[in-house]
Amino acid sequence: MNLKFCILFSFFVRNVIARGGYRSTSLSSAAGFENESYAGSGRHLIEENQSHHPRTDIARGYMTNSELERAVKEFGRRCSHISRIYSIGESVRGFPLWVIEISDKPGQEEPEPAFKFIGNVHGDEPVGRELLLLLANWICDNYKRDPLVDLIVDKVHLHILPSMNPDGFSFRRRGNANKVDLNRDFPDQGALVANYPWDASLDKRKNYYACPDDGTFRFLASIYSKSHYNMSLSKEFEGGITNGAAWYPVYGGMQDWNYIYGGCFELTLEISDNKWPNAKELPTIWEYNKMSMLNLVASLVKTGVHGRVFSSDSGRPLPGLITIKGINYTVKTSGTLADYHRLLVPGERYEVMATVPGYKSKATRIWLEKEEATNVDFILDPEVSSDGTLLRSICDCGRKSRLLSIGYFWGTHFEVYLVLIVVLAFLCFLLTRRIKSNLLKQRLPPKRSVLTV
Repeated sequence: MNLKFCILFSFFVRNVIARGGYRSTSLSSAAGFENESYAGSGRHLIEENQSHHPRTDIARGYMTNSELERAVKEFGRRCSHISRIYSIGESVRGFPLWVIEISDKPGQEEPEPAFKFIGNVHGDEPVGRELLLLLANWICDNYKRDPLVDLIVDKVHLHILPSMNPDGFSFRRRGNANKVDLNRDFPDQGALVANYPWDASLDKRKNYYACPDDGTFRFLASIYSKSHYNMSLSKEFEGGITNGAAWYPVYGGMQDWNYIYGGCFELTLEISDNKWPNAKELPTIWEYNKMSMLNLVASLVKTGVHGRVFSSDSGRPLPGLITIKGINYTVKTSGTLADYHRLLVPGERYEVMATVPGYKSKATRIWLEKEEATNVDFILDPEVSSDGTLLRSICDCGRKSRLLSIGYFWGTHFEVYLVLIVVLAFLCFLLTRRIKSNLLKQRLPPKRSVLTV
């Protein structure tokens, strides 16, 4: 599960009254958990610049950190058949950073891709906390009822971090307890758009700066935008998507770093120009984004090229590298199962290559269908030196020694061992037949003839 498709939730929204995300009756019903209708159109969230009045506590009605923790643990108990709860550490002030993993085999390593949602990166953008709990509960409630949910649970390991910055949420501010912006000086602007790399440009100017997978990022961002209620209708951003650097350059941001160093395709989703919406509007925001979130996760297995890499002589998985001709980006297979998951724009031809040290590289050409993923497993042959010696990676040494020892053992006195095995097998056959015969004589009543076949 090497590829971790990342979605960095950056919600610019404001002002809250009622509780959201926690499974209270009012919000869960409005959010469709019990097949009830959604309340209110809420279109003014996007189209109008609302007037607002100051409140004593703008976070009133949102889950507190303690309530968020209880909601996560309650989800884990209620949906333990498809989830596990774990912590990736603590905030500066010691609050656990809880993660929900959703899968039909949570906690187990499988040859499947992983996807992560991150919310509340900026402490004063808390809608992500609420929507991600709604998403998790909706998936749990609709598993084995909705084919799209079944695809996600059965074929993806979905990881949800509702709050990356619980300290910032407590202080009602952007940065964490140390006043550090966890997304590194991200400008305080708002919009309705799916933003993709690069976020930074070489000349530090506001220009379109494409990464090697620019086409793939545009495709993925469009999935979210077109599945949204009205993001694709944006008058500011064509199709409701934008290149980060073309919008405004950001340096040292999480999105670019994850793509370069984490093997992670990350989008930043801007939802509104308000940081704290009235909580009565949270069910509407959830309704606008629900299918976008689900379709984006499902796209991870609905398209792209997937497979594993094996050794031809031993059949064991080979950790290696996957490259696409013409795209300057390398994907690593997983270490144990050697599976890979390469996102690509559908409807095009590609040349895929697998490379492992000590083995001959192989390449193949594929046509990537629309709405259909392609599976390509690579079986690589070991390289041989000029003197006939197999060139292996260091991890093969132990196995090679064991094979040589066994070969020597059998090769020296093979005929003798073969005769002994045949004799022993014949003696075991005679002994077994004699025992069965005695048992039959003991169990049968007296004065009855016995016919043995």
